[in-house]
Amino acid sequence: MDQLTVKVLRKTQEAQDIASFELARVDGGPLPAFSAGSHIDVQIPGGLTRQYSLCNDDQESHRYRIAVLRDAASRGGSQGMHAQVQEGDVLTISTPRNHFPLVRAERTLLLAGGIGVTPLLCMAQRLATLSADFELHYCARSAERTAFRAEIAAAPWAQRVHFHFDDGDAAQKLDAARLLATPAAGTHVYVCGPAGFIDHVVGTAKAQGWDQANVHLEYFGAAPQDTSGDGSFTVRIASSGQSVTVAKDQSVVQALLAHGIEIMTSCEQGVCGTCVTRVLEGECEHRDLYFTDAEKAANDQFTPCCSRAKSAVLVLDL
Repeated sequence: MDQLTVKVLRKTQEAQDIASFELARVDGGPLPAFSAGSHIDVQIPGGLTRQYSLCNDDQESHRYRIAVLRDAASRGGSQGMHAQVQEGDVLTISTPRNHFPLVRAERTLLLAGGIGVTPLLCMAQRLATLSADFELHYCARSAERTAFRAEIAAAPWAQRVHFHFDDGDAAQKLDAARLLATPAAGTHVYVCGPAGFIDHVVGTAKAQGWDQANVHLEYFGAAPQDTSGDGSFTVRIASSGQSVTVAKDQSVVQALLAHGIEIMTSCEQGVCGTCVTRVLEGECEHRDLYFTDAEKAANDQFTPCCSRAKSAVLVLDL
């Protein structure tokens, strides 16, 4: 994918443990256009690459804005952004991609959990520009941990936003069953946030009879996997016939890299799709959050950063 060199124009503490970064081209030129729901890959000092949703107005071409939650369980990405990236620094990013596009609908419900507000903030801005019918429900642990709260309160569409705080009284907490009680063919639901939050909303929508095609989601991170039953298996490279053993405590990506075969990765959790690889033979054990159930059932591609094999051998199109 194409890469861009950008400068950090502004770093802002948006809430407790959340910082935003405003990025612009080093040469001052316009940035490539993007649509609501898009994300970019950011190369973080130390060699890691992580994905962050764009949360500014999608009609802007002079800047990209991202927001990063400092995760106590960080594998280096969020800690690196908070501790090492400062105003004036130069970073390498990808051009925007969109796996979470906004579609036209009679009505749109946006449900954000924590830092999951970032793509939905961009969507809200877009829907407001279109004078579309929408609501944004923003759930956070507390007001102090709610990024962009003042910005949203000052927006012309602030009356369409409902805040829900975990530490608040029961009456103001999100009641997903009530909100989604009446499925409507012309209403689309977008949900983003921690895996537990998304699973709750999606599960509620399913139980209430919502059409799966009207419920759109984007995970920011995968839930922990139980790996106690993992065993070893073999991957074979179709082009060369080379076989590589994947140990029980190794990912396919790690095993291949040890033999000089590199697959590009980003999130390393099966969320982003950067490492998707074609499978020619064998049965996959999908552990990603990227593919739909139908795509997993097709068994013709997988995410080697986290997924494994049910069969003894997987033949990969490498």
